Amino acid sequence: MDRKHIIFKVITIVVVVITLFLAGWIMANQLGLVESYDFGAGAYYYADIPTEQYNEIDKEGAYTTSIPKWIFYVLFFAWGWLMWRLWVWIEMRGKK
Repeated sequence: MDRKHIIFKVITIVVVVITLFLAGWIMANQLGLVESYDFGAGAYYYADIPTEQYNEIDKEGAYTTSIPKWIFYVLFFAWGWLMWRLWVWIEMRGKK
């Protein structure tokens, strides 16, 4: 193994360890939970909010965008294609 591969392996291991530590810390401290909702960590999804609470939400004051919906679809697929190309590039480098 050359020096570059060792450095990338060390960086990868450090990032994985930090990510796992932070995920465990966030779960242990129950960060991101809304105390007033008693139906789990997915309380921020509108699908999880009961109908009577959903009707109380101020929809008039909610943020609306002027960007057409098709642009979001294009961006979504462009991001997917970009990540796929990155994955292919990483795989090709690993075979060398």
